[in-house]
Amino acid sequence: MDSMWLEVILNTKAEDLDDLCAKLIANGVPGLAVEEEEEFRAFLEENRQYWDYVDEALLDQMKGVSRVKLYVTDDADGQAQLKTYLAGIDLPYTTIPLREYDWAHSWQKYYRPLAIGKRLYIVPEWERDTAAIPDGATRLLMNPGLTFGTGSHASTQLCLEGVEAHVQPGDRVLDLGCGSGILAIAALRLGASHATGVDIDPKAVDVAYENAALNDIGRDRCRFLAGNVLADQGLVQTLAQERAQLVLANIVADVIIPLAPMVPQLMDPQGTFLCSGIIDTRGDEVAAALEAAGLAVTGRREKNGWIALEARLG
Repeated sequence: MDSMWLEVILNTKAEDLDDLCAKLIANGVPGLAVEEEEEFRAFLEENRQYWDYVDEALLDQMKGVSRVKLYVTDDADGQAQLKTYLAGIDLPYTTIPLREYDWAHSWQKYYRPLAIGKRLYIVPEWERDTAAIPDGATRLLMNPGLTFGTGSHASTQLCLEGVEAHVQPGDRVLDLGCGSGILAIAALRLGASHATGVDIDPKAVDVAYENAALNDIGRDRCRFLAGNVLADQGLVQTLAQERAQLVLANIVADVIIPLAPMVPQLMDPQGTFLCSGIIDTRGDEVAAALEAAGLAVTGRREKNGWIALEARLG
């Protein structure tokens, strides 16, 4: 039987947080999760190059609050333990029931085969043998549990549509900010000969290779690297030697803009640059940056408030 747990949540003022944590630890709590508004906002500021906006509901949830979470089993023993943990603490608390199976598997019911463009079908790995897709469609197996990108977001769909429209048999592909590897793998499934993916997060490398293996793509056809092309000129020079026919960047405007001047040296003279992850209010700004870098914008796709741009050397 799956274990049942309770997530216990206590809200307090920032100035009282240290005292609350000290009391809980003194009462025997083995571990705490702490969420603070200031730390949250500092995290957003330090990493703002990775997004164009933050959900207002999330900001409101953290406003003026410091939150402590602890966990006990959802049974009589857990209730007795919780009573001990909260002894002498006069604060209201809320609880959320959790189940280990839910943590590991319940999200699977939200993922179904997804049609992208005219030929691509993204299929969850556990439906490898059961998903019905049209004759002639190109199946792309993904494991959504790996979280780095599954094709469900509008910006990824826009970029996948661009990949489908532009990739040619034998093309070399470069995916900047590859995450799960979904764009590079899609290009390979659609006929590209080789793809290189780069991501600032080292964990993305293993994820991308795993997804490539799901699609029977070996390391002779793909290469995934950890690195920052904005900061590592040596990495840029290595990538520039390959001159990809298709360069992809599904990131955000604040990364695409400084990346734009590097694209011409990474791309085949007859190649195409596809960039997505651009919130609609910044589309013109990104287009201007591409033009300033010597790229001519040749196409624009929009979906659900997001924009993808296509560009070629001018």
